[in-house]
Amino acid sequence: MKILALHNRYLVSGGEDQSHIIEMSLLKEQGHQVDEYLVDNISIAKKSLLKISLDTIWSQDSYIKVKKLFVENRYDLVVVQNFFPLLSPSIHYAAKSEKVPVIQFLRNYRQFCLNGMALRDSRPCEVCLGRLIPWPGVYHACYRNSRMASLVVALMLIVHRILKTWHRKVDIFVVLTEFAKKMNVQAGLPKERIFIKPNFIYPDPGVGHGTGNYVLFVGRLSEEKGIHSLLEAWKILGDSVKLKIVGDGPLQKIVEDAICSNVAVEYLGRQSQGEIVDLMKNAMFLIFPSLCYEGMPRIILEAFAVGTPVLASEIGAAREMIDPGKTGQFFRVGDPLDLVKQVKYLISDVELRKKMRWRSRNEYEAKYTIEKNLVFWTQLQNLVLGNP
Repeated sequence: MKILALHNRYLVSGGEDQSHIIEMSLLKEQGHQVDEYLVDNISIAKKSLLKISLDTIWSQDSYIKVKKLFVENRYDLVVVQNFFPLLSPSIHYAAKSEKVPVIQFLRNYRQFCLNGMALRDSRPCEVCLGRLIPWPGVYHACYRNSRMASLVVALMLIVHRILKTWHRKVDIFVVLTEFAKKMNVQAGLPKERIFIKPNFIYPDPGVGHGTGNYVLFVGRLSEEKGIHSLLEAWKILGDSVKLKIVGDGPLQKIVEDAICSNVAVEYLGRQSQGEIVDLMKNAMFLIFPSLCYEGMPRIILEAFAVGTPVLASEIGAAREMIDPGKTGQFFRVGDPLDLVKQVKYLISDVELRKKMRWRSRNEYEAKYTIEKNLVFWTQLQNLVLGNP
């Protein structure tokens, strides 16, 4: 099968970029020819504000380039990961003008939320969900703290809702969780065309032992990831348990300040994937204190793959992924006192953690291996191509 993969890379590479790379590598390994047309947000700095605004709503450049690709190749399928902001929905029109089926991945909540995270003032926000005109998001400057930038994103959503782009130009939508499907149905997408295909971890990193006598956080050091709650909890815990923090981001200075006042907190900065896997294998458990719904955090799947349980905020995708008492535990979102309580509970029960380790690994083997994902991909391809 000849597949055209379209993806708009983020300025700071994250889970969506990583998922695109892994998904396309999987298809190539299965013998499919995969051509990629990628754009990078780093090019935004070279464009005028007017050009960026127009391209967000309809990029004629992307339309022409995708059409040209079809002149040079006959594709059987188009897979779109992220189209925002530089590719724009014009690419869907280019693909459908060639009568080629389109699969659109939905790895965030951009279909109803201007910032894509369903988050405002460090709290989940659904105020624009179900609205034709997402004016609250513009009023609150939800995209990049700018009303002008928020207005542009809102116009993109409004225009393509009126044109029924998503109903007319996309054959199948792929979401990661049942939670995400529910949200996108409420946002107006056709329920019968939304299918769940989880992320996966490949290659298999192997099982760890959890003997490192520390707890691990891995992620972007930003407000929505719950860094403040995490550090507040460790002020209370003192030196009773070691916390290792991996990552970088806008709140890095706050983390660096925290290690000066608490010897139990160790900041490791940005680490390679191999180093992260080793840290995770030896951790007692992973902490995932996110304040937002998330898509399907790869870090949770990576923890399961090495047999490390996860202590997470009881919210969004995490609530669906973790089985409390079996593969991890929950604490109240943004509540450092409840986080302290759950940390103490987990570190005090070695036998429970041992059981959680093999149950976490079982969860990975049951749902998130490359073999399981191949089954999902085959089903998707048969659906979109009309194969029996």
